[in-house]
Amino acid sequence: MINTVAIQGVLGSFHHIVSQQFFEKPVEVIECLTFDQVVDSLITSECDAAIMALENSIAGSIIPNYALIDKYGLHIVGEHYLDIQHNLLALPGQNIKEIKEVYSHPMALLQCKEFFKLHPHIKLVEDKDTAEVAQRIQKQQLKGVAAIASVMAAELFELDILAKSIQTIQHNETRFVIVKRDNSEVDEANISKASVKFEADHKRGSLAAILNVMSDCKLNLTKIQSLPIVETPWKYAFFVDVTFDNYEDFKKAKSLMDIMAHNFKVLGEYKKGKK
Repeated sequence: MINTVAIQGVLGSFHHIVSQQFFEKPVEVIECLTFDQVVDSLITSECDAAIMALENSIAGSIIPNYALIDKYGLHIVGEHYLDIQHNLLALPGQNIKEIKEVYSHPMALLQCKEFFKLHPHIKLVEDKDTAEVAQRIQKQQLKGVAAIASVMAAELFELDILAKSIQTIQHNETRFVIVKRDNSEVDEANISKASVKFEADHKRGSLAAILNVMSDCKLNLTKIQSLPIVETPWKYAFFVDVTFDNYEDFKKAKSLMDIMAHNFKVLGEYKKGKK
């Protein structure tokens, strides 16, 4: 039973929206400004679960979050795809020509860079969270400053939307995962996706051999992400997501990969989210 969830950001953030959409029953949200704080809230049992963004369809993977899940032995128990619509928010009564600075998360700024090329008078400043900037503008009554955030943030903090859907690519999705301290509680009949991590020999064809096992076992590779192994220069760990129709196929592949790969571990087995 999940009653409390840690999110990166404040109310009105995209993580907050996921917390409302993913869970069948309302959950209490614990606001954290960084993903390190999110993980700390989880491992100290301050919350039952945490929500973490892992990748965006425009900006790619959020690599540090893969490392956090791995380092602290967290388990992915679910995923959720959210359509990300970025809006330019400011105090009421202003127009875009009066905006001198926009503060936002680096990922949001990256996703909206083409829009701001049309407004070169605006200075872009990296910040920790999109909705937190919107909250700050309201609290401090900051004129000439705008945020990039959700419609929910505009409503919560009583800000005007100066421009809607300013992201470069209109179809802009972020994949979020729900993580817990314990292994997945999903029934095997409902498991259709898994996230694994392994290391391959520094030999020709070693990675290809492991990927062939996945194919032979009828697994569909949906994501592969390499991450440097800090203790061993020029060696990499691979984070892989696979989907399947039959859990028995994954069990077979899992037993073979455990033999063929180094430091193989399952990060999560769960039901794939709807895109």
